[in-house]
Amino acid sequence: MNTIFTEDTKTGDIIIKFPAASKLFKEYKIDFCCGGNRPIGEVIKSLQLEEKDLIKVLNIMYEQMQATEEVDWMNIPLTDLVNHIISHYHAQTRDLLEELSAFVSKVYRVHGERDTHLKEVYTQFFLLKDELEQHLLGEEQRIFPKIMEYDLNNSLEILEEARAEISILEEEHEGAGDILKKIRQATEDYSIPVNACNTYRLTYLKLEELESLTFDHIHLENNVLFRRL
Repeated sequence: MNTIFTEDTKTGDIIIKFPAASKLFKEYKIDFCCGGNRPIGEVIKSLQLEEKDLIKVLNIMYEQMQATEEVDWMNIPLTDLVNHIISHYHAQTRDLLEELSAFVSKVYRVHGERDTHLKEVYTQFFLLKDELEQHLLGEEQRIFPKIMEYDLNNSLEILEEARAEISILEEEHEGAGDILKKIRQATEDYSIPVNACNTYRLTYLKLEELESLTFDHIHLENNVLFRRL
């Protein structure tokens, strides 16, 4: 077996090379977006996991990966990368936020008196919704046009303007990640109550879907798009 990943390989670099590993990372709660610059060995030790076993699994999975060609995000034109982020992640995030607004509100209204943790879920979700909506709009109106202009004419002045915004975006990513962690904590890792109705169950499933989508989105921006700038 070829050793592609070692204890010194950063989590973000693993996902860049092997996107399918994101499912395994989510299962073990390994941060590969905002914490994508940490070596996998360090993360494994902090979570008290079996280092050799997990790294071995990653290498085996990589070797067994389907021969289907993955998109090389580090080398495709920046404009194509930006358009993918907008059409895939921004569009799906807006749809999920809209859908969840009704679900979260209804579940809190109907079950909030009995399940008191739903107040925290309600509060944190709408805080997240407001922050994400502003964040997506800011990217589309302020930052992404600069990146696409730079991709077109290689203007160093435009590149510096785009770079100046990166730290702000990364802080916003960190904030969104913190809110998602609070929602996961409030729901006890999205553990659906035994007697939960279908709407209750769907709400938890959709919240977890939003978390997964957001982490993948943040990873692609922090560890690929911003790094390329």
